[in-house]
Amino acid sequence: MAEDKSKRDSIGLNAKEGQTNNGFVQNEDILETDLDPSSPVVGPQHNTVDILGPGEPDVKDVRPYAGMPKEVLFQFSGQACYRIPREVLFWLTVASVLVLIAATIAIIAISPKCLDWWQAGPMYQIYPRSFRDSNKDGDGDLKGIQDKLDYITTLNIKTVWITSFYKSSLKDFRHGVEDFREIDPIFGTMKDFENLVAAIHDKGLKLIIDFIPNHTSDKHAWFQWSRNRTGKYTDYYIWHDCNHENGTTIPPNNWLSVYGNSSWHFDEVRKQCYFHQFMKEQPDLNFRNPDVQEEIKEIIQFWLSKGVDGFSFDALPFLLEAKHLRDEAQVNKTQIPDMVTHYSQLHHDFTTTQVGMHDIVRSFRQTMNQYSREPGRYRFMGTEAHGESITKTMVYYGLPFIQEADFPFNSYLSKLDKPSGNSVSEVITSWMENMPEGKWPNWMTGGPDSVRLTSRLGEKYVNIMNMLVFTLPGTPITYYGEEIGMRNILAANLNETYDAGTLFSKSPMQWDNSSNAGFSEGNHTWLPTSSDYHTVNVDVSIHENFMLTPETGNEFLLLTTYIHLELSKTLTGVL
Repeated sequence: MAEDKSKRDSIGLNAKEGQTNNGFVQNEDILETDLDPSSPVVGPQHNTVDILGPGEPDVKDVRPYAGMPKEVLFQFSGQACYRIPREVLFWLTVASVLVLIAATIAIIAISPKCLDWWQAGPMYQIYPRSFRDSNKDGDGDLKGIQDKLDYITTLNIKTVWITSFYKSSLKDFRHGVEDFREIDPIFGTMKDFENLVAAIHDKGLKLIIDFIPNHTSDKHAWFQWSRNRTGKYTDYYIWHDCNHENGTTIPPNNWLSVYGNSSWHFDEVRKQCYFHQFMKEQPDLNFRNPDVQEEIKEIIQFWLSKGVDGFSFDALPFLLEAKHLRDEAQVNKTQIPDMVTHYSQLHHDFTTTQVGMHDIVRSFRQTMNQYSREPGRYRFMGTEAHGESITKTMVYYGLPFIQEADFPFNSYLSKLDKPSGNSVSEVITSWMENMPEGKWPNWMTGGPDSVRLTSRLGEKYVNIMNMLVFTLPGTPITYYGEEIGMRNILAANLNETYDAGTLFSKSPMQWDNSSNAGFSEGNHTWLPTSSDYHTVNVDVSIHENFMLTPETGNEFLLLTTYIHLELSKTLTGVL
C-alpha cells in the first residue's frame, strides 16, 4: 500500500507546492489499479483536477511548466509579455521579406542586362564574290569563305555578314533574284552553304545574310506567271494600263526609278506597264497582296530553318507605293516636266515610306521571333534604309512596346569624305541623341556601295577610324579589307553591264603578294586586284601591323573589346 501511494505522489500535482509533473499523462499503472470504492480518495488526485478545474483556471500565481494543457498555454500566450514580442517578430519578418523583394526588383531594374550575341562583338561584312576563290574560276565562293574562317576569328569577329548570294542573272548586283531558295552557281551549291553554316557555328560565330524583299528578277517564275495572268500570281506585281505606240511608252505618271527615267516599263506579253523602283529587270512586288506577304514569310522561314542567325533587310522604304497614281512634286517647280529624269529631281512622297510599310517590317520580326524561342538562338534583324533622314531611320527601331529591327544599320560614317573631327562628332551625336531610349547603336565605316575608307579619308586615318568604331558604345561593323587598309581600284574592265561606280570598292581581298593577291589561283579574277596588293595585304599586316600580330594582336583585341563592352554596358545601364 505504501508503494502504491509513492507512485501516485510521483505523478500527482500539488497546487500549493507547485510540484512538477514528471509525465505528460497519468501513469498507466494507476489507471489500471483496481481501487476499492469504499476506500478514501487520495488527495493528490483531487489537487490535479482542481487546478484545471471545470471552468477557466486562474494562472496569476502559476508559472509555466512542462506539459501544460492547451487551455493553460492559451492563457499564458495572451499575456502582454509573450504576445508583444511575438507580434514584433512577425511584423519584422514581413517587413524583411518586403524589403528583400523590393531590393531584388531594384537591382534587376538598374543593373545592365546581359549582352546578346549581336551586341557582344564586331560584325564582318563579306562580299562573297570578292573574298576568296576556292575553285580557280576567278569568282569568290562559299567554300572560299569557309577556308578563311580562322582569319576571321583572329580578328575577334563574332558575326559574319554575307551579302546577297541568291540565284540571279545580274552577276554583280545580286538584287534581281530569280529564286530566293537557290544559291547562285557562281558561289556553289546549297550543300556548300549548309557546310559553311555548320563551320561558322563550330567556330562559335553567328551568320546573317542579306535579303531584299522589295523586288525580284524579271526572270523569276512569279513574274513569268504574273505577266501571263496565271491564277493568284496575276497581281503579284504592280501592273497598270499605259499607252504604248511606235515603241514609245506614255507612263501612268511621272514616278522615276532610282537609276533615272520612268519607273514604268511596258511588257509586250501582258500589254501593260509594270512598276520598278530600280532597274527594269527588277520589277517591284505588290506588297498590298496578302499572298505576296505570305510568300516572303515562307522564304524567311526557309533560311532560318537552314541555320541562319539573322537577316539584313534592304530597300525597305520602297515596299509600298501610294494606291493613287498622282504625280510626285518636282523639286524645281519651274523645270519642264519632260526634262525631269533624275531621281533627285522629285519629292518621293508617294513611292517611299508609305503608311503600312512598318507594319510589314514588323511582320518580318514576328516571323523571326518564332525561331528565337530556343535559348541562345535569338534571330537578329537589321535594316538598311539608305538615303533616309536620321528621324525616319530611327523609326526602324520600332515603338516602345512593338519590336521591329534590333537596329537599322548606321552607314553615316561611311559617307564622310573629309577627315573632320567636327563631322565625326556630329554623326555620333546625331545618332545617340535621336536613338530611342533603351535601343542599341551600331557603327559602319564602309560597305559594298561606299567608297573605301582609305580612298575617302587617307591611309593615315584608317586605324583611327577602325579604333573609333571599336571604342564607341554599340556594335562595330567592318567591311572586308578595311582592317588592312584596302583602297578602291582605279578601273574595272568588264564585259558585263554594271554601274561601274559600285564596283571600285568590291575588288578581290588581298591576302598576300602572290599572283592575284592570293585571292585566286586561276588565270584571271572577275575584278582586277588593287595595284598596291604587294604592300597592302593580310600577310604584311600580320607581320607589321600591331593589330594583327599573333604575339600582340590578342592583347590589343582584348583591350579594344574590353573598352567596347564596358562602354556598351555603361550605355545599357544609362538607357
